[in-house]
Amino acid sequence: MKTLILYYSTYGHIEAMAQAIAEGARSVPGSEVIIKRVPELMPEAVAKSSGAKLDQAAPIASVDELPEYDAIIIGTPTRYGRMAAQMANFLDQTGGLWFQNALVGKVGSVFTSTASQHGGQETTLISTIVNLLHLGMTIVGAPYTEKRLTQIDEVMGGTPYGSSTIAGGDGSRMPSENDLEIAKSHGRHVASVTMSIVKGR
Repeated sequence: MKTLILYYSTYGHIEAMAQAIAEGARSVPGSEVIIKRVPELMPEAVAKSSGAKLDQAAPIASVDELPEYDAIIIGTPTRYGRMAAQMANFLDQTGGLWFQNALVGKVGSVFTSTASQHGGQETTLISTIVNLLHLGMTIVGAPYTEKRLTQIDEVMGGTPYGSSTIAGGDGSRMPSENDLEIAKSHGRHVASVTMSIVKGR
């Protein structure tokens, strides 16, 4: 059973979440996990001047490889309550796969990062899920069996629609221990559900 964690990360927050989700998914026996990212659209000079993290280890994904996976977990920071342009550009290229029904029945899930607690986490996650539904994917979230989702004693991410983190207005806050544990739980849940589906085929 193969899971792709497909992400875009400007400053490294989503990259860190992707690694935590991968750790959780890999804890499910028989689960192979690949981490890849979508291409950057900013010119390199602009990205460098913006402080973007350009030294990310994950290789660049291609649209054509998506049908190879049983599950695809998509990570994107928010841009005004929706996914980043880099991820939207990548998903906009899946028309051929849509026409072929190539992703129908695959498991899809999402995660995100925002600058503030109310900066569009849920709208970003839900609007990204809409794309996956159009592709015929089976959506899996991050259920409340993960009890950290109900904690309110500290600033933290986490929603039933998918795991998340809060970066801070200047991007200085990296995912907390709780954020990363929720992400691991999220990855483990997606992999477990996917494994059940694959075994039932």
